[in-house]
Amino acid sequence: MTDIRDQLSRPLRDLRISVTDRCNFRCTYCMPAEIFGPGHAFLKDPQLMSFAELTRILRAFVSLGVEKIRLTGGEPLLRADVPELIRFIKTELRVPDVALTTNGWLLEKHAPALRSAGLDRLNVSLDSLDPKTFGRMNGQGFSPERVIRGIDAATAAGFPVKLNMVVQRGVNDHDIVPLADWARQRRLTLRFIEFMDAGNHNAWQRSEVIPAQEIVDTLSARWPLAPVGPAYRGEVAARYRYLDGSGEIGLISAVTEPFCRDCNRARLSADGKLHTCLFTALGHDLLSPLRTGATDEQLHDRIARIWGARTDRYSDERAERLARGDLVPKAEMSYLGG
Repeated sequence: MTDIRDQLSRPLRDLRISVTDRCNFRCTYCMPAEIFGPGHAFLKDPQLMSFAELTRILRAFVSLGVEKIRLTGGEPLLRADVPELIRFIKTELRVPDVALTTNGWLLEKHAPALRSAGLDRLNVSLDSLDPKTFGRMNGQGFSPERVIRGIDAATAAGFPVKLNMVVQRGVNDHDIVPLADWARQRRLTLRFIEFMDAGNHNAWQRSEVIPAQEIVDTLSARWPLAPVGPAYRGEVAARYRYLDGSGEIGLISAVTEPFCRDCNRARLSADGKLHTCLFTALGHDLLSPLRTGATDEQLHDRIARIWGARTDRYSDERAERLARGDLVPKAEMSYLGG
């Protein structure tokens, strides 16, 4: 295994793979329906990584030090070969930590197959328990009940499940306490995610960002909390445990408390482009060289060179960039899997 470092001495340890850019939701902070409407041109099969191509690329990443892989989308469960891919990652590549992030709509059906394939962990997006708020945020009017059934199926299958809640002031901030209470009763970890300026179409405004510390203060006023140290370098979520023993919460504060200095995460888009940051439009093509005859060694070296040149720290620079009007285009969150 080759241990590579970027220009800020950050290793490559974590890979997020968008296995499809398609999704059955139209969440306002990710794929707003007015942009991603019925006529939106999603990637066609020839543009997507095939199973064989994806496994070759993954083998190169693992040889460079990747220890954690997360499958995302779009909605990853829309891709039929996901269980087969998980089985390959666990049995052939022997990656110790394989997770999947889903909106939960198809989870009730697929949870047993995911568990049988060897998936270690699940994250399920759940922005509200209120049907009206949930339906408005997912852009389709869908009720949370089917997602909740998926969560129940996942826990019944033996998965550790974390819930992801993107919090927007004036949109679903009134659901912070109710959703935390619901998660506490089920001993599920709830992660609060600050509304981020990812992509180009989610109408991001700084005024709609609720700082992570404000969420901690709100919850600790009702259920006292204590901070928990990071489990590993590069852990994204700041963790707090309930003093009464009812589990913990996590907070992803990319806006108010950036964590760029320890970011060891690469992102692979569904069409085989390597992105070294969520907040960049620049993707480095890995699929075309592979299709034109690149060897495994050449693929390995290309990834190593790209990571070795990495200097990204957008969240650290956000305030300064916004102040000077430096509005750089970004890849869409649905394209990179968040």
